[in-house]
Amino acid sequence: MLRYLLLSCVALAFAGPALAQSSSVLRVGQQDEPDALDPARSGTFAGRLTFMALCDKLWDLQPDLSFKPQLATDWKWSEDSRALTITLREGVVLHDGTPMTAEVVRANIERYRNAPESNRKGELRSISAVEVVDARTLRLVLSQPFAPLVAALSDRAGMIASPAVFQRLGADFFREPVCSGPFRFVERVAQDRIVVEKFPGYWDAGNIRIDRIVFRMIPDTTVRLVNLQSGQLDMLQDLAPADAGKVRADNRLRLVTTPGLGYATIAFNLANGPASDNPMGRNAKVRAAFEAAIDRTVINQVALEGLFVPNNQTELPSSPFNNKALPVPARDVAKARALLREAGVERPVFELMVVNTPRDRQVAEIVQAMANEAGFDVRVRAGEVNSNIAAMGRGEYQGHINNWSGRADPDLNIGIFLGADSFQNWGKYNSPAFEAAMGKARAETDPVKRAAAYQEVTRIYLEDRPMLTLYNLTWLFAHSSRVSGFVPVPDGLIRFQGMKLD
Repeated sequence: MLRYLLLSCVALAFAGPALAQSSSVLRVGQQDEPDALDPARSGTFAGRLTFMALCDKLWDLQPDLSFKPQLATDWKWSEDSRALTITLREGVVLHDGTPMTAEVVRANIERYRNAPESNRKGELRSISAVEVVDARTLRLVLSQPFAPLVAALSDRAGMIASPAVFQRLGADFFREPVCSGPFRFVERVAQDRIVVEKFPGYWDAGNIRIDRIVFRMIPDTTVRLVNLQSGQLDMLQDLAPADAGKVRADNRLRLVTTPGLGYATIAFNLANGPASDNPMGRNAKVRAAFEAAIDRTVINQVALEGLFVPNNQTELPSSPFNNKALPVPARDVAKARALLREAGVERPVFELMVVNTPRDRQVAEIVQAMANEAGFDVRVRAGEVNSNIAAMGRGEYQGHINNWSGRADPDLNIGIFLGADSFQNWGKYNSPAFEAAMGKARAETDPVKRAAAYQEVTRIYLEDRPMLTLYNLTWLFAHSSRVSGFVPVPDGLIRFQGMKLD
């Protein structure tokens, strides 16, 4: 550990002496390595964190969960909710000097809808046509009402990149990510750093007070914190709960928290290859026994310092989309054992994969101990985040603790892992009743009826148990007292607009 710490500090020092001495270089420590820096392909939270610097969206999420204009200044639904008309901001240029026009935006949306490499197809499934009205106006025509579309366009599906670059490089766009955000790409050194620099042509350049950002990938939470304490980093995203007290006690640092939209689940492999052929994958009653064996409140208290929100649903308990008729069940070991007997299974063996971080390992070990007391034989296997994702894609897992940063719309929290057409439905859950309920919820625009529709969606997946939600996140940020202007948002991403270093 000490050797790793010293090497990490040296690497930070040699990332560029001129950068380290400049007061306008923000050094951000993050846990995971991003995947491809391409909004069409990306599927990781670490990638979204980098995109906040590189790629503006049509509109952005605010702390109160409303949306504010970014590349678009206005958007309006038609009376029948089958068309969304978007008015674009004037004077926006991309990093390669391309003016942003309705045709540029159309080309991006068509790529997200149709390119072989795109993972955004499910988010834009309802769009049947993209019409250019004039240079600043675009109309999205829908095959049916699809209320989650606005939320989808506030994230990667609404990021605008250079058509000249993605038409030239196709699936290799990530090698030269040219977008429309406040910073442009400089370099990426795998497993070490990503560097971006201020784009002078940015439409809101007066609100950008940092010249460069260096994102440092440091998977060890202790090393990240020590680098912050020693001045080698300026900010940490996703502070370990166990370190919150240390930050509070250090007058050189600041702790910033906000309730999060994100959540953690144990996701099961139900039908993705031979690894799914086990009692947990085959039998919902065995999964019910597993849930009865765990205590979400204890997990929060022991592994998370009591800072998170125990939950059995993706949506926060305070959300109108939460099904309050189905609260978090108490632990019941006798029930778990009885369900295993009913299923005709004696001490089922189950491998639980996790990302190799202290938090996830501790959560997994607590779950392991609880489930083993109830008659399971749980075996924990830890790995690197992108390697684990690749293994799930191949079906080489039985269960995995998934962490999702969360979205403002419930469809993008539930459908992303359980929708039959979602690329992140690694367990291949496929329920006609669930799909029908999701379709009804997506088409409903009345807020009260929409909430009821998603509560029915929740009832179905809680009964089938393709995944078990454990808790909702609380985002924990730590930064140097030199950093000012940071405003947290419940999606856990860092907005660099307005931030500065004193």
